[in-house]
Order: sequence, then structure tokens, then C-alpha cells
Amino acid sequence: MKWSARLTELGIELPAVAAPVAAYVPAVRTGSHVYTSGQLPFVDGELAATGKVGAEVSPEEAKQYARTAVLNALAAVHDLVSIDSVVRIVKLVGYVASSEGFGGQPAVINGASEVLSEIFGDAGAHARAAVGVAELPLGAPVEVELTVEVA
Repeated sequence: MKWSARLTELGIELPAVAAPVAAYVPAVRTGSHVYTSGQLPFVDGELAATGKVGAEVSPEEAKQYARTAVLNALAAVHDLVSIDSVVRIVKLVGYVASSEGFGGQPAVINGASEVLSEIFGDAGAHARAAVGVAELPLGAPVEVELTVEVA
């Protein structure tokens, strides 16, 4: 399947690759895998929100930010290799800046997992971790990284 056609069908446009905020590259290919660096919910070069989930950011908002962050990760993949070369999504790791007592990290990271399933179908089924953390870079509420198998 042409994933680029599926993106068009869904009305999803991959954003420009987010510029690194430190000393790293957005994605690296080795063999048949692409590994992305952690991606924040940047929209047009600006963070969509800051704050901790369960305090300044609601879980529902954070779920949308996780979706934005994973689309940024896919943009990094597509910048390195064509999105059409994706064989499957192998693993998603999601980090959630969590207020004390917040335990809804899996539901937040579902925002990323669900859009991967929408785009890639069965090839979007992936292993996953959803981790609560005290702080994320630039005060972001979520960060995601992908491991993708490519042809």
C-alpha cells in the first residue's frame, strides 16, 4: 500500500521536520530500521502547549499533543526515507510530563497509537511504553519516539 495515498485519504499532511533543540538528528537509519529522536508536539516551529498533564494540561489535550508529536516523528522518518517504504511500526515510546498522582499515561499515548493504526492498519500495530516523567524538554507535556521497519 502507498502510505502517502492513505495520508491523503485521511486528510493528514505531515508537517515539516521539527528542528533539533540540541545536538542530535531527527532520525537515523541502520539496516532496515529507522529510529527517531524524541519528538515534541511542535506546530509551525512552536510548542503546542507546555505544562504537566493532570495539572496545566488535561489528559484529553495531551492525547491530541501525542498525536501531533507522532506525526512529527513520521515527518522525520519521511525526511530520511519515503513514508511509502514503511513496512511496519515496530515500537512507540511515549513520555508524559505528569503531575503528582497522575496515572493516565497509557490513555494519553493512545493519541499517538491510534493515528498510527489509522494510517498503517495492521502494519501500525506496535510494541509500546507509556512512561510518566517529572519534566520534559522545554516544558512539553508529551514526547514520543518511534522505531520503524522500512524496505
